[in-house]
Amino acid sequence: MTPITMKHLRYFDALARAGHFGRAAEHCAVTQPALSMQIKELEELVGAPLVERTARQIRLTGLGEAFAERARGILRAVDELGDLARMSQAPLMGRLRIGVIPTVAPYLLPALVGELARAYPGLDVRPREAVTRKLIEDLVEARLDAAIVALPTSEPFLVEMALLEEEFVLVRPAADARRPVPSAAKLREMRLLLLEEGHCFRDQALAFCNLSPLRAPRDLMEGSSLSTLVQMVGAGIGVTLVPETALCVETRSADVSLARLGEPRPTRTVGLVWRRSSPLADDLRELGDIARRVASDIRAEAIDLLLAGDRRAVD
Repeated sequence: MTPITMKHLRYFDALARAGHFGRAAEHCAVTQPALSMQIKELEELVGAPLVERTARQIRLTGLGEAFAERARGILRAVDELGDLARMSQAPLMGRLRIGVIPTVAPYLLPALVGELARAYPGLDVRPREAVTRKLIEDLVEARLDAAIVALPTSEPFLVEMALLEEEFVLVRPAADARRPVPSAAKLREMRLLLLEEGHCFRDQALAFCNLSPLRAPRDLMEGSSLSTLVQMVGAGIGVTLVPETALCVETRSADVSLARLGEPRPTRTVGLVWRRSSPLADDLRELGDIARRVASDIRAEAIDLLLAGDRRAVD
């Protein structure tokens, strides 16, 4: 009897996730007929249908859902065996899949990847930018080795390593530089620019203003990135909050002013997380130490920028 192979499991896992033969084949970099043949062969080996085929999509049968869950566990275990083998060769060698949230990635990743390339030339860093929910999902399914997100995640299966704590800074039009800094209550009355739903930084900013995500003010405006928000502020459309590590990049070409908010100042903790079962734990702690130093340097530059802005406001 022909045994079930890893190819069968990987193709079926891709199909279960995509819900479509064409997209699954694209993900696996094979033709659709080749993937269909593997799925059909797997069903023959199992002795029962795993998917219900329709014109536009597929649905897993009851057996298919149970099979998919077991297949993912096997695939995760096999991937971790590969990680274990790599770890035995040398620290931080080979492929490293790391996810980063969008409010950290543009500011930390370039410097971090550059530092890793200098210190560990044998390391193949493969970064991915996505919102926290997607990164956690990819960590669970072993599609990522680690992720940089806002802490805490409150996920018991993850190890958390804090990298930095940073404040949120008020970004206003340049003409407002000498005006009093508004309180959280006053911000609720202003045209506040925030990231669109799905970003944890949006929820943190709303929490500081004591606003429910479901009861945001009518004047609240949304953008897809911090860069968009800062440029909108520069155009005089409103005000926004930005984490310290983003300041040097995002305010470089915008006609804006910066101000620290009053006490208690809003902050967030950014950290590295990975699966408790990961054999790369020692390597990831080393990665975290490097990321912590890089993030500290970036934040120090932001503080210098804020101090310079304070001096200009006084002058």
